[in-house]
Amino acid sequence: MRNKKKIRRKGFHILFKILMVLAVVLLMGAAGIRVNAPLRQQSENVDLEHLYSPKSILADVSSDKVMAEHNSSDRIYPASLTKIMTAVLVIENTEDLEQKVVLPDEIFQPLYEQNASMAGFLPGEEVPLKDLLYGVLLPSGAECCSALAQQTAGSEEAFVTLMNEKAKKLGMKDTHFTNTTGLHDKEHYSTVKDISVLLRYALKNECFKTVFTSSRYSTHPSAQHPEGFTFYSTMFKYMESSKVAGGEILGGKTGYTQEAGLCLASLARVNGKEYILVTAGADGNHQTEQYHILDAVKVYSQIGENF
Repeated sequence: MRNKKKIRRKGFHILFKILMVLAVVLLMGAAGIRVNAPLRQQSENVDLEHLYSPKSILADVSSDKVMAEHNSSDRIYPASLTKIMTAVLVIENTEDLEQKVVLPDEIFQPLYEQNASMAGFLPGEEVPLKDLLYGVLLPSGAECCSALAQQTAGSEEAFVTLMNEKAKKLGMKDTHFTNTTGLHDKEHYSTVKDISVLLRYALKNECFKTVFTSSRYSTHPSAQHPEGFTFYSTMFKYMESSKVAGGEILGGKTGYTQEAGLCLASLARVNGKEYILVTAGADGNHQTEQYHILDAVKVYSQIGENF
């Protein structure tokens, strides 16, 4: 009998606890509190699958964390995104950017024949290396790349060797350079993931970052340009505003060839944090809507609205 009473009491206690739990659940439900629902955490998912650019990668600059990527390891032709590497190597291998250099006559005709983008310097013009560096990253001047390569390494071929050595050192496993400008060559290729690695590295250099985030630059006077001249960032000149939700786009390097499509490597500060976005392969050209820039505004605005 005692055992039966103990079992009965134990059963009452269990039933009582179940009823208490049910009561609490019902009260919480009446109060509009969701039961057994996980706390809502801020999602770090950013939509890169519905961009004009079929290949893209987004990264947090401070942590080097890749936040989102889409076809980021697919091979691309990097076009003028190549010039990020050109600029980095010039900075790292030049002691005095105020030093003047004469642009060799022989570099111009091949660039004219290939319809390369030019900053506006002329054959035989003597200018500071600093002016050429801005000419590389802002108006994407091919003559600046060729002149700086010769000044830095003795020839473009020797400079390209430095580019490939640097790419290997940075872990850019799917990249191979054949020139300093990004003019099309089947053996000149990369991925948006590799370009993001390069850009994150480059932005740690204050000189590079200063040039990269400039919207315009006025050159020093020369014999051919007695009053100097001003050139503009190929990204900023296509933007009505650099503002995005929660911040602004700070700088960027555009790229385009028919084979590469529209490409962009950009930097933005959103809600107090810096991010880089690299996109490639968007349809269009210099005369169409600038779809790579529209993609950047869309992605950075997603961060501003959701983080």
